[in-house]
Amino acid sequence: MGFLSLLKQDMEVVFDQDPAARTYIEVFLTYSGLHAIWGHRLAHAFYNKKFFFIARFISQITRFFTGIEIHPGAKIGRRFFIDHGMGVVIGETCEIGDNVTIFQGVTLGGTGKEKGKRHPTLKDNALVATGAKVLGSITIGESSKIGAGSVVLEDVPDHSTVVGIPGRIVVQNGERVRKDLDHHKLPDPISEVFKEMKAEIEELKQELAQLKGVKKDDD
Repeated sequence: MGFLSLLKQDMEVVFDQDPAARTYIEVFLTYSGLHAIWGHRLAHAFYNKKFFFIARFISQITRFFTGIEIHPGAKIGRRFFIDHGMGVVIGETCEIGDNVTIFQGVTLGGTGKEKGKRHPTLKDNALVATGAKVLGSITIGESSKIGAGSVVLEDVPDHSTVVGIPGRIVVQNGERVRKDLDHHKLPDPISEVFKEMKAEIEELKQELAQLKGVKKDDD
């Protein structure tokens, strides 16, 4: 597929995914997600030719104007759509298939200073919702969905829906896997810690009261 045909598909997918898109001139001039993808495609071309400095320079200029950071080494397929996009980060060894959609605040990142493949792979038709973090060399399966605010650290099978911190599969192949977790009832790890601390404090109070009672009896 030619480079210009690829850019044309990048624009067409905006009309498929965003009902607010009205005209080609509006999309061409005002959609930062589209600008970020086009900037990446140019940077990636230089990256593949081992002009690494030029590639990084283009990616940083694109980041400055769009608020979207895509490493020039990332491999991105056709019809990739970034909705709004501010705060999106895509790492160097990410591999993104065709017809993938991500929203603002998404991070496709690593988990440390490991070498080699250290960023996620998103297969065709995957969707990653607002603020989700997908970390490490893991695979998000075909047509799978990551819920808003989720943190995903393990592979996700095809045709699955994941929500929560850490991410858990709630729907797979159209069947509900977990019945005790809904999209509007995501786990709150901070709240859980406070509950555990409260329970421990109550236990300590009871033990202290018992010790005071024993001391009084001795007196």
